[in-house]
Amino acid sequence: MDLTAVAKPCSFGDKGTSDVVLRLRNSEGRPEWFYSHSSVLVSKSGFFADRLSNPGSGSCIEIHCSDSTYDHHVNLLRLLYLPTNSLLDSLDSVQSALGVLPLAIAFRCENITNCCIQYLEAVPWEDKEEEQIVKEVLKLGPVAMPILARIQPVDLSATKSVFISAVRFATSIGGSCPPFGDELKTSAQEQVEFMLGGDEDTPLVTADDEVKSVVKSGLSQVCSLFENELSSFLLVPDITAETAETRILQCLSDVEWMCNILPKMDLMKDFVCSWGEMSRKILEIVEDKKLDNAMWVLKVKLIEVTGKVLEAVGYGNVILPAPCRVQLLKTWLPYIRKIKPLLDAKADEDTDFPYKMDEDLCQSIEGAIVSLVLALPSNDQADILSDWMKTEQLKYPDLSEAFEVWCYRTKSAKRRLMEGLDRVGNTTISL
Repeated sequence: MDLTAVAKPCSFGDKGTSDVVLRLRNSEGRPEWFYSHSSVLVSKSGFFADRLSNPGSGSCIEIHCSDSTYDHHVNLLRLLYLPTNSLLDSLDSVQSALGVLPLAIAFRCENITNCCIQYLEAVPWEDKEEEQIVKEVLKLGPVAMPILARIQPVDLSATKSVFISAVRFATSIGGSCPPFGDELKTSAQEQVEFMLGGDEDTPLVTADDEVKSVVKSGLSQVCSLFENELSSFLLVPDITAETAETRILQCLSDVEWMCNILPKMDLMKDFVCSWGEMSRKILEIVEDKKLDNAMWVLKVKLIEVTGKVLEAVGYGNVILPAPCRVQLLKTWLPYIRKIKPLLDAKADEDTDFPYKMDEDLCQSIEGAIVSLVLALPSNDQADILSDWMKTEQLKYPDLSEAFEVWCYRTKSAKRRLMEGLDRVGNTTISL
């Protein structure tokens, strides 16, 4: 076969001008003949160039393929006949390009390979397609790796920069961005939570001083906004004004979000301290007579956030001095004791009443309070337990376990004291 002859214009499947027949045979042995041209095959494919350079190759080349790749083989043969500048426009889907690419690499079709890579690197992917692309590209080796550029891990400084920007947006540092500020802020909060998920780079980012500084500023911002909105609420002429209530609940939602992410950054103590600082003012407002029969959702949400604070302190995840722990209990225990029966009564009156402390919340708060009480100095325990037994609401939270432990410890402490005095009295003093 004379491979040096001047190539004549030809088209795929033109039997009249064909000098090479390609026979595709699928896994079931079904053959199909494609009339081709050596000038095209040699110039476009290293595989065919080597094959046709062999004097004994003949004019028929058999290619085995599976059922799943049969159409992609045919597509590759058609692409061989297109001008190089038309190849990219001929690719019309991720699936077709992904199917042709491994064949183009196997048949050493450089131009088609480059076009498939360029196409896949540039077009949007659906989630299922992305998984398939990653799986296939990893099989193809370095030549196809540019396709994965959009999902390659970024360096630590880039991750840190994105994280800081997301926190600023999520906490409205610098103000919101109307008209879509709230929606984008919610999205930023979701992405910050996602970025804080288990990842080997996460500890490196969250341990950074600049990141921690921005997060602490964000905490200060959301707490300040909540406190300001709540303070101005009593000044609203219509205490049930929907817009004012919506703003307050949104601000509280931001506070709760901070409560959820800060433990992942070892900053829960900052939240506990901030919550402790504004607790007294919060309760002064929500216990105002104007709100006796209003804002039930706010009252329940406050207990939910406080429950997380009590758990963090009660179980030793956040270490505070005893006076701070006593203050936290004395601030919120009376309110929880007061609001629980009110919510239960409302629920009994109206079965559709949606605002109630569910069983899991009640149990977690009660357990945290018991643990917190038992970690206090004995006299502070006695003070809290004495106050608990004086109130009519002994049922919740039930501190009987703490009371039993306190009684046992008191007797044990007295016995140890007496034994210690006896040992001192019986000690022989020698001069």
